Amino acid sequence: MNVIEKILAAHDQSGQSHVRPGMIIEIAPDLTMANDATAVLAIDVFRNKLLAEKVHDPARVVFIMDHYTPSCSIDAADTHQAMRAFAREQQLPFVYDGIGVCHQLMMERHVLPGQLIIGADSHTCTYGALGSLATGMGSTDVAVAWRTGRSWMKVPEAIRIEVSGAWPAGVCAKDLILRIVGDLTASGATYQAMVFAGPAIRALGISERMTLCNMVIEAGAKFSYIQPDGKTAAFLRATGRPDYPVFADDADAVYARTLTYDVGSLEPQLACPGSVDNVHPIGAAEGIAIDEFFLGACTNGRYEDLEIAAKIMKGKKVAGGSRLLVTPASRDVLLAAMASGVLATLIESGAMIANPGCSACFGGTGGILGKCEKLLTTANRNFTGRVGSPDSEIYLASPAVVAASTITGRITDPRRILQ
Repeated sequence: MNVIEKILAAHDQSGQSHVRPGMIIEIAPDLTMANDATAVLAIDVFRNKLLAEKVHDPARVVFIMDHYTPSCSIDAADTHQAMRAFAREQQLPFVYDGIGVCHQLMMERHVLPGQLIIGADSHTCTYGALGSLATGMGSTDVAVAWRTGRSWMKVPEAIRIEVSGAWPAGVCAKDLILRIVGDLTASGATYQAMVFAGPAIRALGISERMTLCNMVIEAGAKFSYIQPDGKTAAFLRATGRPDYPVFADDADAVYARTLTYDVGSLEPQLACPGSVDNVHPIGAAEGIAIDEFFLGACTNGRYEDLEIAAKIMKGKKVAGGSRLLVTPASRDVLLAAMASGVLATLIESGAMIANPGCSACFGGTGGILGKCEKLLTTANRNFTGRVGSPDSEIYLASPAVVAASTITGRITDPRRILQ
């Protein structure tokens, strides 16, 4: 078996020691996460359709309020009130309110290699960066998992992505995953796992690995996965987490296909408006004037992302007529950026700083676009109307591209600034 199949087999409740693609298995997830965009739907199913009274294991349920914090409407306030009431009733020990994006908090505090995690959010696949299997599910499936401690999955085929080469200055993991999504298309990996391997992957820190794994869903993938290594162990030690099992491919493991990339020849990439797979090298859109820039989201709101931007922007200003919104992905990221001076550099350059959360990724608590405005963002989706007006346009890019472009007010290749 490959590593995906081995982790699924370890969680299969029928006791099978071997699984293969296409099999339907019943699994016991290690953790189930819901946020304030999805939890109320699951609570309704739990109470009114399943007629359930008690969560099977409160210690395996995580509630996170991140999409609409602080409450930005009466509906949002009612949602948060319902989540808090349910958490008290069920004695849930893990409830986070306004201290970060759900996926960032899960990675900082909960995820372990070898776990199987489901979340009521499509970007739950991010946790593959630590060697877990994690996937988004609908609120009904999540409610059933709360009630029974069980869920089901079809064992997916796996795509192995071998990445070699040395990372050029100004090129980031975001550029690689945009290129992969562009090559595969938005449905090219539907219900498959994407396994990242090779020396260029091992060279990445956990933050950049999270960026890769976060966006596999944009090609339709079920899971992402990166084999745990010394960097994984150091990250977990620093956050006080215990030992964990390590799974690995068998010698005769089978993959549906293998893709190869050499980052040495990779240029900065952009996903142009309307679809995440509308990907082009930056030269195809360089010079387009931008109204709003956003640095944040579960894709690129970590300390390392803010640090990249601060190095490029130090001593420079946000271009006149443009605006930059920076939203740290968690309270810990915010504190680290404050302590190092990264946040001060961004503020001195003219950035607006928002409280940790989802923010302008989808405009839930700010950053809404007006008619015909253009946004360059480090987020993970650029569907029409996602951040305000349906007449606006959204471009996706790396923190380096966003920072360089903020200085000029136009889409700019960061290699020009770095040189």
